[in-house]
Order: sequence, then structure tokens, then C-alpha cells
Amino acid sequence: MPLKSVETFDLKRLEVLDETGHVDEDLEPSLSPDQLVSLYESMMLSRLMDARMLNLQRQGRLGTLPVGTGQEGAFCPPVMAIRDSDWFVGAYRELGARLMRGEPLTNPLFLFNGHEEGNVIPDNDRTLPISIVLASQLPHAVGLAYGSRLRGETGTVALAMFGDGSSSEGDFHEALNFAGVLNAPVIFFCQNNQFAISTPKEFQTKSATIAQKAIAYGMPGIQVDGNDPLAVYQATKEAVDRARNGEGPSLIEAVTFRMGVHTTADDPTRYREDDMVKEWEKKDPLIRFKIYLTKKEIWDDDREEKLTAKIKARIDEAVAEFEAGRKTTPDAPFDFVFGTRHGIIEDQRKAFLARQGKEGHHG
Repeated sequence: MPLKSVETFDLKRLEVLDETGHVDEDLEPSLSPDQLVSLYESMMLSRLMDARMLNLQRQGRLGTLPVGTGQEGAFCPPVMAIRDSDWFVGAYRELGARLMRGEPLTNPLFLFNGHEEGNVIPDNDRTLPISIVLASQLPHAVGLAYGSRLRGETGTVALAMFGDGSSSEGDFHEALNFAGVLNAPVIFFCQNNQFAISTPKEFQTKSATIAQKAIAYGMPGIQVDGNDPLAVYQATKEAVDRARNGEGPSLIEAVTFRMGVHTTADDPTRYREDDMVKEWEKKDPLIRFKIYLTKKEIWDDDREEKLTAKIKARIDEAVAEFEAGRKTTPDAPFDFVFGTRHGIIEDQRKAFLARQGKEGHHG
């Protein structure tokens, strides 16, 4: 018997705004001037906050932290495509997205200085804390999306963000498989920034793209220019609309670049060439988006200067609040081991406080 074709597949790449600021009007999403400006302001806030935190870390005023500079066009636009009632399940390099979800500016400062309170987002229990362990958040996103449907929330979706390194983890594949089988309303959003710390994509997978991994799990997959905020928004919106309409999960691969260090404990000069960085600097999402807004006559240098000053003032206030300290008792961690008090934990608390008293006396 002759071989027969069982199934055929097609994978597309979406680009709307090129690196020179030229837009394909046929693909341009329907966003108001206010929405476009708000998105740019969020991207700028993320960029400037990143720079300030990096300076604080180098001065010994902040602990080790990840940096998202260069990826603002990938992680900010998707938030515009979801609602406050939707789930946001991220990793650790989406600062701008978290700020758009209502996270206080002080949160990353406290968190990256060892205070777990920095993971608490007031009045938004549908934004999960950061996830350091690669891909571990993805099965949670599937469960939240599917569970919301079981509870009768027919319009709720989950947006799960992760990096290319996470696609090499078992949790990634398990999450996509479950989402496909359960038809869960979840959007898997991969920020492919070229390196899983120091490991380039070609050493992680033989696949030409990460987006094509969607095919194996029965869901739509698309690759977008991750430094093109308009393409990122449009791809996410289409995936969100499908999920809301009961059409199941999607996988989006946003090809972008981490212009700085993986974390402040990293030296990227050991594994990537300067020429590569310079080429990607030409594709900076903030530069191209600013050109686009200027051409639409809704942005200019005067507004840019005022915005920069406003953001820096906000950051100054956040840093001052952070460095003023938190009124936290030494035994506070014992309060959160279980939901209720436990005898063994209370004994440990007493022993801990007794030791603190002795060390304080001798000190």
C-alpha cells in the first residue's frame, strides 16, 4: 500500500511594525491613541525601573535580580489583551507586565532584597507570584484556566509567560499536553530571547521554531517578532479571543533579545559576541515604537522628556519607601508555614526568639 499523508501543518510568523517604525496598515491592530501611549509609557517604566534596580544592585543596595531590558515589546503588550479577571501566570522577567497588572513599584525592590512580601500584589489575586523554577508555573496555568471553566467562569483565560529555556523542561510538555486534551483556555507565551542563561536555542532543540511545538499538542502556534509591540498584541488578542470562545489553548513564540545580563550574577560576554548585541540594539522595541507613535502625531520629544521625569520621580519615591525599611518582626516567617498555628512550629518559634535574644544580648 502506498504511503498516505495523515496530516499537514502550516506555521506563520507575524510582523506588523518593522525596526524602522514602518507599519503594515493591513495588519495594524485597532488600538486607540490613548491605548498606544499607555503601552509605551508602561514599556518606558519597565526600562527605567530595570536600569535603576541594576544600579542599586551594583551599589550593594539590592540583591541579585533578573533584567528584562530589550524585551519590553514582548511582555507588556499581552497584558493589554487580557482582563483583570483573567489569570496572569509569569516567570521572573516580566517586570513591565506585572506593573501593568497593578504590582507596586516597591514590590521588586523588596523581593530582590530577600523580602517575600514583595510577591504580594494588593487587590489582585489573579496575578501569581514570580516563578524562578523553569516551567513550573505552566501546569498551574492550565489548572487555573480549566478550573475557572469548571466553576462556571466561561470568559476567563490564563496567560502563561515563560522563556525559551522553559521549553526544554518536562513541565512545558506536560502543560501543553493537558491543555490540549482538556481544551483549556490558556495562552502559552514564550519569550524566546535566544539564550537559556548561556545556552543558545540551537543547543536546546532541533526544531526550527518553538512555535511549531504547538502542533504536537493539537493547538494553534504562531511566531511573532517579539520586538514588535503591535504584532505581539495582535497575536495575543487572537489567541485570547479563541480561548474565550471555547476554542482552547494556543502557543505564541515571541522572538526577542535580552540586551543585558541574565541576572546580575551573569557575564554574557562569555557566551555571546558584541556584534550580536549591536545588531539586536537596532531592533530595540522602545525605539521603533516611539518612531511609530511620532509618525501618528501622538508623541513628541516634549512628551518624552516629561514622561521620563515623571517616571524617575515615581522610582525615587519607591526607592525611598523601600530603603526606609519594613516593620517586620524576626519571627514573621513562622506565621505562614501553615494556614493555622501548629504546636511544633510554635515551639520552633520560641526557640528561635530565645536564640535571637541571646545573640542580641551578647552582641
